Amino acid sequence: MERPFPTVAVVGLGTMGAGVAVAVAKSGRRVIGIEASEDSAARALARIEEATAHAVARERLTAEERGELLARISVGHALEAAADADLVIEEVPEQLELKRELFAELDRICPPATVLATGTTALSVTRIAAATARPERVLGLHFFNPVHTMKLVEVVRTVLTGPQVAEDAAAFARDLGKEPVAAGDRAGFVVNGLLFAYLNQAASMYESRYATREDIDAAMRLGCGLPMGPLALLDLIGVDTARTVLEAMYEQSKDRLHAPAPILGQLVAAGLLGRKSGRGFYTYEAPGSSRMVDAVSGPARPKGPGREVNRIGVCGSGTMATGIVEVFAKAGYPVVLAARSQEKAEKAKAQLAKSLERSVSRGRLTEEQRDAALALVTPAGQYADLADVDLVVEAVAEDLAVKRELFAALDKIVKPGAVLATTTSSLPVISCATATSRPQDVIGMHFFNPAPAMKLVEVVSTVLTAPDVTATVLDLTAKVRKHPVECGDRAGFIVNALLFPYLNDAVRMLQEHYATVDDIDTAMKLGCGYPMGPFELLDVVGLDVSLTIEQVLHQEFREPGLAAAPLLEHLVAAGCLGRKTGRGFRDHARR
Repeated sequence: MERPFPTVAVVGLGTMGAGVAVAVAKSGRRVIGIEASEDSAARALARIEEATAHAVARERLTAEERGELLARISVGHALEAAADADLVIEEVPEQLELKRELFAELDRICPPATVLATGTTALSVTRIAAATARPERVLGLHFFNPVHTMKLVEVVRTVLTGPQVAEDAAAFARDLGKEPVAAGDRAGFVVNGLLFAYLNQAASMYESRYATREDIDAAMRLGCGLPMGPLALLDLIGVDTARTVLEAMYEQSKDRLHAPAPILGQLVAAGLLGRKSGRGFYTYEAPGSSRMVDAVSGPARPKGPGREVNRIGVCGSGTMATGIVEVFAKAGYPVVLAARSQEKAEKAKAQLAKSLERSVSRGRLTEEQRDAALALVTPAGQYADLADVDLVVEAVAEDLAVKRELFAALDKIVKPGAVLATTTSSLPVISCATATSRPQDVIGMHFFNPAPAMKLVEVVSTVLTAPDVTATVLDLTAKVRKHPVECGDRAGFIVNALLFPYLNDAVRMLQEHYATVDDIDTAMKLGCGYPMGPFELLDVVGLDVSLTIEQVLHQEFREPGLAAAPLLEHLVAAGCLGRKTGRGFRDHARR
């Protein structure tokens, strides 16, 4: 089969355009690079030469391959040179009228068979195509930066793009060693459509002073395994670019969650655009530098002295409870594992022993450390055995009535001055606190599953939590080698409040037949470096759990855009809950 587009013109050789030109030349194609002036063309060629020299230094190319690659690239400033190309890829600044003018000129210059592609990240491909007399041969080819490492290319069709043109563009992307995903023409396409709403929510969260920038970023890195926190990522992308994308998304959707957070406009107006200007949400060593100079290193610090914690109680016998017991025991704390019966408590300790044994077999613990940890755990079949502990962590069912009943019982049992903590992921901590006569001693201590492996703990203070209780839990969390982040008592805390609207948006995208499950998952993994796509994650978390969290978020914030997607509700009603039932967004029973 003949390779599509043997000669490619790239118009606009900034960072992205230069990267595309090199990737295309590397595939053996002839590349015609076009810049606005003779000077900018010279600078662009120097940029390409420098980038390929770096590739040789890093052994991604040999010197011979570099020479052959550079021989296939010509750079000039005459747009008429595009007439020799089979495909023209535009990578000029993100301004609609600029792109429309360029496409009208290309339409005049290029033969009728030439395909014209825009590299826009958020603007309407249809409106760009409408500037030509060949809209059926216009589409979007959205590469990701840096082009040499990012595998994803979004192939964006308009309602007029010819099917064969889209197929040829996808084949072209595959021939470059990329993974194409099909997308329709709407603001943000797949990746930015999901990513930027999440980034906007994070900016709003910071602007409201709900949590510090460091804690927001650490929460999403450690709680979700993301390669970067959202505020650091906004600085990398460019605050101005993010605002432009969000404006385009809001213009189409009219969803308030897409309306750029005011802080983004304020930063842009002040010229604080992120890394490229040397300051955005963080301050950097110099414009273009990645080194932050004002970030607070390490986890949240205790504010003032805390209370002494020598002995700990954990209520519950499930996976989360035994995981939390393991964390404390491995850190050297005596732990009372309290369950509703002695049998359940003993069974939970047996599960703990198996987990510790696995750690020994993998070389993470010695046999002596395993034995020492197990010896610190006392199984108890009644909560009365918690009378003398200094801190109790509740890890029972995620049901408010059950938790309130337990806290009322603990209030009568546990000694005065002891800290009472809940691991709830979505329920109000204050509702647990008001079931006691000592709400000042109650706090949220949200571990993530599996607790022994996950570094993050959200430390959630209510309006009544005493400062020394917050200090106690921050200090204890650090002592057990976890990373605490501090936040207030509102639905979702940090992680779930940012994660689940993103997951809900992905379900909506599927529900609207915009893209497939596989394409959406692939796009987010390859385009953003996420460890799992949204549908993989939903199936692991459980669709019922996800729906409950979505409903809690919607009830708390009353934001229409947070209402659970009907498709999620229908799957839960049908009993398709994800991996635990064998079927969710994918059929796991057949795998």
